[in-house]
Amino acid sequence: MLTLLGVAVVVLGFAAGFNPLLVVVAAALVTGWTAGIPPLHVLAALGKAFNDNRFVSAALLVLPVIGVAERAGLQERARMLIGRFRRLSFAPLLIGYMVFRQVTAAIGLTAIAGQAQSIRPMVAPMAEAAAEKQAGALDPDARDRIRAWAAATDNIALFFSEDVFIAVGSILLMVGFLAQSGLNLDPLQLSVWAIPTAVAALLIHGTRLVLLQRRLKPRAGAGG
Repeated sequence: MLTLLGVAVVVLGFAAGFNPLLVVVAAALVTGWTAGIPPLHVLAALGKAFNDNRFVSAALLVLPVIGVAERAGLQERARMLIGRFRRLSFAPLLIGYMVFRQVTAAIGLTAIAGQAQSIRPMVAPMAEAAAEKQAGALDPDARDRIRAWAAATDNIALFFSEDVFIAVGSILLMVGFLAQSGLNLDPLQLSVWAIPTAVAALLIHGTRLVLLQRRLKPRAGAGG
């Protein structure tokens, strides 16, 4: 039970607002100490994990590119593109994006879109433009609400669809944990059961988007 002190360190460290990296390292050292693992071995394990997953840092290289693209008018171009589709409204646009995000996440392409890569520079401006075509000028509250729902669409689609991919970390973690408990399952057996959850998420969130669109019209119209 002493090895669980590392969890307490994580909880207390985040609650106190300490640097996340410092909290994680401290928790790892405490866990290693209680388990009788030398500190150098703990640091070696942390270094190996960082080296094996160093590709995560590559995502930071995308941010300057997106910033330059936005400065060059990417958001304005996204709004102009949606303006050409007169019948495309707010809810169908985000539902279509959600389907795209779910399908790509289900086949392991979780990094193909995201908050920084697609929502802020393209999807949110498109959603705003689609709402403006139906409701006129948007007041700040309505505009912020649309942006928030665009971001939520990406989060919900990814969260409830990535487990369909058999090689995602959460599936492998569950398979390993069940194997330690004597239950041997194939990753595919768990992934298949993630499909109904993904479909339910699409239906529920899609309905909420349609209802939001209906509520948004009078508010935006009054604000315009």
